[in-house]
Amino acid sequence: MNKVILIGRLTKDPELKFTPGNGTAVATFTLAVDRRFSKDGKKETDFIPVVVWGKQAEATAQYVGKGKLIGVSGRIQTRNYEAKDGTKRYVTEIVSEEVQFIEWTTNKQEISEYPDDLTPVDDGEIPF
Repeated sequence: MNKVILIGRLTKDPELKFTPGNGTAVATFTLAVDRRFSKDGKKETDFIPVVVWGKQAEATAQYVGKGKLIGVSGRIQTRNYEAKDGTKRYVTEIVSEEVQFIEWTTNKQEISEYPDDLTPVDDGEIPF
């Protein structure tokens, strides 16, 4: 069984591309995932590359950006290729089957802190 579930923050905006020929959407990004336990009380973070395909790739690129919290489920995949300098490179990445937007934006525009029809209340006057 090869199943992984991660929750973390995007290190930068997703990069959206389309495959030549059939034009399938593919989004790539790096997810910063905090470790539950750390050494000597110092927080440690893993930076994990993620690939998303199809309509989910388009939605991810449209609605989330750098710093936003998302959940990803999918599988771990390893591959290798030959670099231009002739050396063999190895890649381990998450191929996402599902993306859950925990924090998102509307067309990369931050949602207003207060909707137009709401007025913030001054908490200083409340006795408790």
